[in-house]
Amino acid sequence: MSPDSPCVVGKQAVLPPVARRLPARTRLAVAAGRLGAAISRGMGLGNGGVIGGRIALTLDPRVLSRIGGGRTVVLVTGTNGKTTTALMLSRILETLGQVATNSDGANMTDGVVAALVDKHRAPLAVLEVDETYVPAVAAQVHPACLVLLNLSRDQLDRVGEVRTTERALRAVAAALPDTTVVANCDDPLVTSAALGSAHPVWVGAGQRWHADAVACARCGQAVVRHDTCWHCACGLTRPDPLWTLTGDAVETREGSKITLGLRLPGRANAANAAIAVATAARLGVPPEVAVAQLRPIADVAGRYRQAWVSGRSVRVMLAKNPACWEETLPLLDSRSPVVIAVNSGEADGRDMSWLWDVRFEQLRGRQVVAAGQRATDLAVRLTYAEVRHTLCPRPLAAVASLPSPGPVEIVANYTAFRDLRQQLGDD
Repeated sequence: MSPDSPCVVGKQAVLPPVARRLPARTRLAVAAGRLGAAISRGMGLGNGGVIGGRIALTLDPRVLSRIGGGRTVVLVTGTNGKTTTALMLSRILETLGQVATNSDGANMTDGVVAALVDKHRAPLAVLEVDETYVPAVAAQVHPACLVLLNLSRDQLDRVGEVRTTERALRAVAAALPDTTVVANCDDPLVTSAALGSAHPVWVGAGQRWHADAVACARCGQAVVRHDTCWHCACGLTRPDPLWTLTGDAVETREGSKITLGLRLPGRANAANAAIAVATAARLGVPPEVAVAQLRPIADVAGRYRQAWVSGRSVRVMLAKNPACWEETLPLLDSRSPVVIAVNSGEADGRDMSWLWDVRFEQLRGRQVVAAGQRATDLAVRLTYAEVRHTLCPRPLAAVASLPSPGPVEIVANYTAFRDLRQQLGDD
């Protein structure tokens, strides 16, 4: 099979896991995991996106490989955009059959197992996977496609330096000879990782944040950029993409073009859509069908949702690292006040040094409130950015504290965003 030829799945080509004879221990683990998730939902303790997998893994440590087999699996990873791209792909692949997916963002091993347990009869699976867990998950489920979105610094105290992640993903790509790796070739780190694949599909999805790829991942020399192209003296260079995002359209190498027309805002979401369309095409879904499935999406796990707080309209967005902020800042309504909520829980990373890499200077002249557990750290950064602000640790109280009427933008990092969803009744 050539790298550009389609890998058509179709409804009849996939054997559902339940059609295989699973060991009694695995069947018990699946049943217990499903029951545990149902109890968690029924008692209002959560949506079962973690506990179901944790129970199943406790009863059968090999449950992931056993229930992951017999499905067509797509793994989605990268620093930013995993949840959005996984949602997009699951909506597209629903045209082929039932899809198991961890749409709530529980992207470590127990969340992946919980998704497969929840829809144990689904012939297809789209699984968002934390970058550090990709090697373990991929080795057990043998994905049809591995999607590499982007790589940048995030949670340095947990994940470590980004080039360590690149090397791990490069090894994964090389160890999966039958897997198609769909990769954003505008990111030099992603390209370096995906070059290990026997079946790469290159997508020119764009990249606004360059600070983590100024040096080559292979030799350490400077990466030279010119327009959309980049190269290093060692020979690492931007591959010729099979798919390219151009404005609001996706173009193929042969010249065909389809307009996205997304409801989701911003360049980053268009990039996620382009990669989703390219991946779906590899699995036999025509681009026109794929894009039609994407256009109705207006909300991704509470992101971009509109809510009413203290009598005013509030839009809630997630930004958890400098690369993410680089995409989010241009989306903010210049007429609206901004509440920024920053926590440092375990899921956020304890290291707050990333605040100094965000170009908060763009908020000068705006009405800004610093909120969250680390509101004081944020306030110091805003002071150095010469952004006038007030301090109010509780985000919803921060909205109420604003003197002028009208819409408000709230931007929160991971656990601050999660807490806001709960307070707004979104879970």
